[in-house]
Amino acid sequence: MAFKFEKLRVWELAIELTLDVNRLIKSFPSEEKFVLAQQIQRAADSVALNIAEGSTGQCNAEYKRFLGYSIRSGIEVVSCLYLGRKRGIINESDFQKNYESYDLLITKIQALRNSIN
Repeated sequence: MAFKFEKLRVWELAIELTLDVNRLIKSFPSEEKFVLAQQIQRAADSVALNIAEGSTGQCNAEYKRFLGYSIRSGIEVVSCLYLGRKRGIINESDFQKNYESYDLLITKIQALRNSIN
């Protein structure tokens, strides 16, 4: 592993959750494929991408800033989950599973950010 982010469990979790989101949106109706589906996938991807980008040899303040972006993107995913549930395209079981996963991920990113001096 050549990059610092590859050793981070929080980054690995973020990558795994992008796959969960990808599986979830495959069931979306065609009219949502280029609206909510793309938005939630971009937000999910952004969580992992910002963790990686922030970890690359920058100062601690910059790293914390990128972790903040990751947290915001995770919250965007949660908001998209709510939209999907309200629109009747995400069932309660899928909503709860993904909501709990992103709640845990966001908590872990916050803990990492808080641990950086």
